[in-house]
Amino acid sequence: MYKAVIFDLGRVLIDLDYGRAYRALEGVCGCDAKEISRRLRASGLPERFETGSIEPRDFVAEVCAALKLDLDYEQFRAIWNSIFTDPLIPESLVAKLAERYRLVLLSNTNALHFEALRDSLPALRHFHHLVLSYEVKAMKPRSQIYRAAVKCAECLPQECFFTDDIAEYIEGARAMGIEAVQFESVAQTERELAARGII
Repeated sequence: MYKAVIFDLGRVLIDLDYGRAYRALEGVCGCDAKEISRRLRASGLPERFETGSIEPRDFVAEVCAALKLDLDYEQFRAIWNSIFTDPLIPESLVAKLAERYRLVLLSNTNALHFEALRDSLPALRHFHHLVLSYEVKAMKPRSQIYRAAVKCAECLPQECFFTDDIAEYIEGARAMGIEAVQFESVAQTERELAARGII
């Protein structure tokens, strides 16, 4: 029945903590991590970056201006990419799935974050297609990004299994006819895959 498996990236394939970047910026910003987070959300810059409407160097320049940061591009990039911690889904599981199914990554992400992970997260090499919001110019839960994932899967929506940690994004996938389950843990995901005969 299933021909493709679609994974989210952050907090599914790899854990992350935005607070690490915000806390690192406190020392050069003059405001605390909560205020940094609030200002970034209010600026709309992260969403513009994750939909590919602003280039990396322009994004860094605008964030530094908004937060009054005295950082160059490389310094900011190192802090921005410090959010990633430990892999969650074992590479062995990803590799096993890739042998039998079309494997698609579906992620709201940006060029800086993804380039940091491209060579440092081994599981990524097993994916047949990468559907990234900054390349598709749309973020979950917009229908465009799910359609792009299904097209890459080369099958019907109902022949795709998708997992993501965010309930709203699961609902967006289900609205497109995709079989979708909210990610809670590796063990739970393995149970969901086994229940469907995928593993």
